[in-house]
Amino acid sequence: MRKTLSSSGKSMSREMGLGSYPTISLLEARQKAAEQRKLLDQGIDPIKARNAQRLQDALEQGHTKTFAECATAYINAHRAGWRNAKHADQWTNTLETYANPVIGALPVQSVDIGLVMRILEPIWEIKTETATRVRSRIELVLDWAKVRGYRNGDNPARWRGHLDKIFPKRSKVAPVEHHEALPYADVGAFVKELRSRKAMAPQALEFIILTAARVSEAVNAKWDEFDLQHKLWIVPPERMKAHREHRVPLSDAAIKLLKDLKEKKQSDYVLPGWRVKQPLTGAACLKLLHHMGHDNLTTHGFRSTFRDWASEQTSFPSRIAEAALAHVVGDKTEAAYQRGHLLEKRRLLMQAWADYCARVKSAKVVQMRQRKEA
Repeated sequence: MRKTLSSSGKSMSREMGLGSYPTISLLEARQKAAEQRKLLDQGIDPIKARNAQRLQDALEQGHTKTFAECATAYINAHRAGWRNAKHADQWTNTLETYANPVIGALPVQSVDIGLVMRILEPIWEIKTETATRVRSRIELVLDWAKVRGYRNGDNPARWRGHLDKIFPKRSKVAPVEHHEALPYADVGAFVKELRSRKAMAPQALEFIILTAARVSEAVNAKWDEFDLQHKLWIVPPERMKAHREHRVPLSDAAIKLLKDLKEKKQSDYVLPGWRVKQPLTGAACLKLLHHMGHDNLTTHGFRSTFRDWASEQTSFPSRIAEAALAHVVGDKTEAAYQRGHLLEKRRLLMQAWADYCARVKSAKVVQMRQRKEA
């Protein structure tokens, strides 16, 4: 079929195929041609209308990706750009837990405001932080799917000017939740129980406690970062929250733990997971806490336990404890000073902490004194 369009005195011809003979009979071809002429008479481009219908048919018939498939593709596409390997696991876990049971198996085109509401309404007021992350991740996956041509239309998970008219702001629903921490008086008994358990997760948690490290810094540690002879762990800047190299003086207990781990070394990772070429996940420590009956605790909370102990039970200056936690205090010059001049003072602090963790007592503890500064 040939159609002619006129604009400003100019004409343009385009040909539109109706199907090949004998698949399409002469009678069917005439009928189709008549239908397309009717569209032309209505000012509708038959070729554009056909292409739009084909796209819609493909979406409706499932010739597209499901939401779960799009989420997986999005995570894989962005994984290399995420500094923390744990971030991909967090994305996967939240979407599998909250989004996929509702929309995971559906074509991504069919995700609408009603489905998004079904996901968010049950958790917005009781798990506000989690609900906020779920909403944001759904929005990003749907935006990705639209750019890739798997859906069209507005994003039903958009916050500004959309869901913010339905849900109250996170700050209005619940206060910021802080990580639960074990009272430092109980840490000795806790570490003793850890040492009675023979598995990688208890050793990982003990290592986190002894070094006051963040979970991601500990579980992703590799053997080439350690100098056991000089009792030092150097965490490279790309694995640090502040993007600055962090030097951790190792106590005798930490060295003993590392030597025990090195005897059965099977991986470049100090704390390998069940796949030895992959690190242990932070979730393994949380599961361990659950099995130990400490559902109220988080792994990160042991940094608060250490900080409380250092503040209330020792006379080490605050800046030494902050440096041990890799908190950024001051400018780059002061950071360099902390790495150098304060390293030996931090070594005294970490050894005192390890000694305290080896004591099983719940009564008042004797305040430890630091050597006078020169």
